[in-house]
Amino acid sequence: MIRWYSHTNLQFLFPCDSSLILSEPTIHIGAVANALERKGIQTERGNINREIIKNNLLLEQAKEMLMLAKQELHSAQYATYKSTQIKNTAVSVKNEVMEMIAKVRERKGRLDLPIVSGKHLRKISDRTALQSADNAEKFITTRKIDSFESLTKFTADREQKYSQLKTAHLSKGQKLNRLKELSKMYALFPPIQATYRESQSLKGLVKMRYDKEHKDSLSKYHELKERMQSLLQNDEKITPKQWKVEIQSLQSEYDSIGREQTKTATE
Repeated sequence: MIRWYSHTNLQFLFPCDSSLILSEPTIHIGAVANALERKGIQTERGNINREIIKNNLLLEQAKEMLMLAKQELHSAQYATYKSTQIKNTAVSVKNEVMEMIAKVRERKGRLDLPIVSGKHLRKISDRTALQSADNAEKFITTRKIDSFESLTKFTADREQKYSQLKTAHLSKGQKLNRLKELSKMYALFPPIQATYRESQSLKGLVKMRYDKEHKDSLSKYHELKERMQSLLQNDEKITPKQWKVEIQSLQSEYDSIGREQTKTATE
């Protein structure tokens, strides 16, 4: 069986069970970008999510192609079908994947992927890319895929790489978020700590008056302190300058892995 996957001008044909179809989660765009998107202003991270949503829809639609491929592979017409002339090559070779594409094209004039429903269907502007046999053939020939067996291996290798990148991306993200929150807590803590210490140094009516005037700050002291302590790991020292350097490094690695992850899933 095969699955059909489109990303702009690049296409995927995936074999095997539909449970192996990759579905990439959208990224967190943040409050600022979210506010801009609600106003109709597109952002870079919003565009990434739109691209991910588009690709995920294509993967859902690929399930329809799996069923069609199974029917074609076992039909009497396919058993008598002659070898397909592979485009963009000077040599004519028998290629069962290309034969499947050609057979569907012969019947319908295009790759027939019925689009009847989809969570993100209304977000797709160019649906003709889903039915481009030319793009499918280009994908197969440029990657020298000549059988469903080689297509299965290609899919398995790509899925393994995606899984490894996903794990690495998640790990970097967790480390990055911890340091970002530590930095945020630390930036808030010193003035509140100073207020708390001043309160502790006072007595009697003076302390009561001071505590009343600084009620909000004093109420946050223990909460912030406990939160910072919970974020610190294994006797970790409070080193805001070092955190800043690590955050910059982790952010770069996190973004790089994210781009590679998206590329692996969509090209």
